Amino acid sequence: MEKELICICCPMGCHLKVNIEENKVTGNGCKRGINYGLSELTNPVRVITTTVKVKDGENILLPVKTKGEIQKGLIFKCMEELRNIEVTAPIKIGDIIVSNILNTGIDIVSCRDCLILRSKIKN
Repeated sequence: MEKELICICCPMGCHLKVNIEENKVTGNGCKRGINYGLSELTNPVRVITTTVKVKDGENILLPVKTKGEIQKGLIFKCMEELRNIEVTAPIKIGDIIVSNILNTGIDIVSCRDCLILRSKIKN
């Protein structure tokens, strides 16, 4: 059985034809397309980007992302868990917000700095 995909590994957007039975990918412009095509049909993964709530911060939401890829089937569970997270400012870009989300070995990290709200700073 052959499936058609558009590769998202680079801006070329190659039109791939993937045959899982033969472990064969055609239409790729680079080696990354082969890995993408095979993994997309056998074990699709994604990087998640979203926001979490911030307490005492200059912003009420903090952009976060997974530090690596997680299985596509875990996206909704991950989002559900992150919906309940509230962090307290100050936070630096790259800080780990959740370690080992859903036992995947992947951390959720901050995508920006978040300072303490001026009214919360003690003189």
